[in-house]
Amino acid sequence: MVRYEVSHGRATLTINQPHRRNPLSVKTLEDLLSYTRQALDDPTVRVLVYTGAGDRAFCAGADLDGGIFNSPVGMHRQRGALADLFRLMIRGGKPTIARVNGHALGGGFGLMCACDLVICTEDAKLGTPEVRVGVWPMLISAVLARTIPRRALLEMMMTGRLLTPAEALALGAVSRVVKPDQLDQAVSEAAEALAAQSPAALQLGKDTFWMVTDLGIDAGLDFLAGGLTATLITEDAQEGIAAFVEKRAPAWSGR
Repeated sequence: MVRYEVSHGRATLTINQPHRRNPLSVKTLEDLLSYTRQALDDPTVRVLVYTGAGDRAFCAGADLDGGIFNSPVGMHRQRGALADLFRLMIRGGKPTIARVNGHALGGGFGLMCACDLVICTEDAKLGTPEVRVGVWPMLISAVLARTIPRRALLEMMMTGRLLTPAEALALGAVSRVVKPDQLDQAVSEAAEALAAQSPAALQLGKDTFWMVTDLGIDAGLDFLAGGLTATLITEDAQEGIAAFVEKRAPAWSGR
């Protein structure tokens, strides 16, 4: 269900059911979870890229034809795997990119928004159409509410209206919108830019970024003060400062 490839420090996880618009079946979610763990544990991987096979869809969301809604066990496994995947992507410490090569709907839209950077083709459709079939986008709300302004998000979830990539860009749900033939180049450039940074700084920075969004101002400032101290004592920080002073490229150790 998922194809996994590692090349030049980049792990690419591809949902591989293009004829069905790459839905999120239980097996697909479990594969995504397993490969995400594998990528996070691989010291040669600096960036994770999530995408869908083909050119029609990044991910069409829940597998409505797969029978999971007819099985309490199937629904439980699907929800648990999706929640675990979101946690791992957000807390895993390595940067993530969504290569959105087509429609990203429902859970697929949540998967997209769980990534740090989102690069999207200009012909995609994005959003949460679940309400049209009498369902509310519950789990993905935890991710979407940290990405999209509340008023716009609530309207989208209540009406099922889909966003154009330009609208998603204006709302901050997308990082870049490109023509389909420019997608791979844009993703490669973003991955190379991320891979060139200190792994230690990215991990600490990403951890503190997500943590502080859930805290009040006083607790957030206290937490960030500790995070700054932790960042400054890393080997990468000392190497980066030395490289700046010596006018050379830094050699990151990831420590």
